Amino acid sequence: MNTLQAKWLERSIISLCVVSILMIFQPFSMQLFTIGCVLVVIGALLFNLVPFCRPGVPAKQIGKVILIVLAVLIAAALLGIGTAFLYVEYLGTLRK
Repeated sequence: MNTLQAKWLERSIISLCVVSILMIFQPFSMQLFTIGCVLVVIGALLFNLVPFCRPGVPAKQIGKVILIVLAVLIAAALLGIGTAFLYVEYLGTLRK
């Protein structure tokens, strides 16, 4: 990545985060609020790329970081879903 690409990527990620926060706290539209909530999660995940937005970092490394972040997100989601399922099963055994 050259200097221009690194700055553009970093500023795009930060701009996405700022816009998503503004969409959440605007009082006009529930649809904008919903879109803002989705964008906040995406922006938070993309914010992990900011330390790699330096000149000289190859695009391949950025791709690896994206895959690692997605793997962690999927693992956390599966753990959360599994925990919820086990909790429902536990509550079902208490009612019997």
